[in-house]
Amino acid sequence: MHKPVRAKKHLGQHFLHDEGIAEKIADTLTLTSCNNVLEIGPGMGVLTKYLLEKPIKLVALDLDKESIEYLKEHFKGKPLEIVEADFLKYDLSRVFPDQSFAITGNFPYNISTQIVFKLLEHRDRIPLFTGMFQKEVAQRICAGDGSKTYGILSVLTQAFYNAEYLFTVKPGVFNPPPKVDSGVLRLSRKKDYSLPCDEKLFFKVVKTAFQQRRKTLRNSLKIFNLSQKLKEDTIFGLRPEQLSVEAFISLTQKIEEDAVSANN
Repeated sequence: MHKPVRAKKHLGQHFLHDEGIAEKIADTLTLTSCNNVLEIGPGMGVLTKYLLEKPIKLVALDLDKESIEYLKEHFKGKPLEIVEADFLKYDLSRVFPDQSFAITGNFPYNISTQIVFKLLEHRDRIPLFTGMFQKEVAQRICAGDGSKTYGILSVLTQAFYNAEYLFTVKPGVFNPPPKVDSGVLRLSRKKDYSLPCDEKLFFKVVKTAFQQRRKTLRNSLKIFNLSQKLKEDTIFGLRPEQLSVEAFISLTQKIEEDAVSANN
C-alpha cells in the first residue's frame, strides 16, 4: 500500500478524510450537460474514488508530485487520466480538446478566487462547476445584491452562471483541519450567457465600482469620463452593492452609449 501523502502548507493542502462528504461532493455534479470532468487538486483521491463510479471521462490535475505518484499507484488500471500541472498556468485547450467539460474539486483555499477567474475566462467550455471553497469565499460567490459580502466575484460569476450555496463542511473532516469552515457550491452556466453589452467593459465597470465600494458610482466611475447628462441618472447615486447583476449590465450599456455619443 502506498504511504499517505503529507499535506504541504505552501500548497494550501487540507486532505478530506470523510467518505460521506466526498460522496456528497461527487453528487453535486448534475451531469446532463457533459460527461467530461476535470478534478482539481485530487490529493489522495478521496473524491476521485466517488467520481470514478459515475459514467464520466475523468482527468485529475494536481501540482503536487507526491500526490501524483500516490494517485497513479492507488488508481492503477482505473479509467483515469492523471496530469501533473498547476491549474492556474495550465493550458485548458489540452483538456478534452474542443469539448465541454465540468470542473470539480476540493480547491486549495489560497488560490480559490483565481480558480473562479480562470473559470470565467473559459466559460464557453465549462457549463458546470462544483466543489469546496473556504466558506466565506463560497458565500461571497453566491451572495445577492444588498449583502455585505456581495462584490466583484458575485457579480462577475452570476452574470454567466446560476450560483447555489449547497452545504457547509466543518474543519474536523480534514487532515490537517483548516482554521475555517468550508462551503460547497454549484455554478450552472445560464442558457444564454452572452451579455447584451461589451463584456470587457462590463468586467472593467464592475471591478472599478467595487474597488471603492463605499463611494457612489458617480465618484467611483470617474475614470470613464462620463457626460454630465449621464451622471444625473439616478443609478449614479447608488453604491455598487445596491446594484443587481442586471443593473450592472444596464449601467455598462449606458456607459457604452455615452461614449458613442461623446465621439459623434
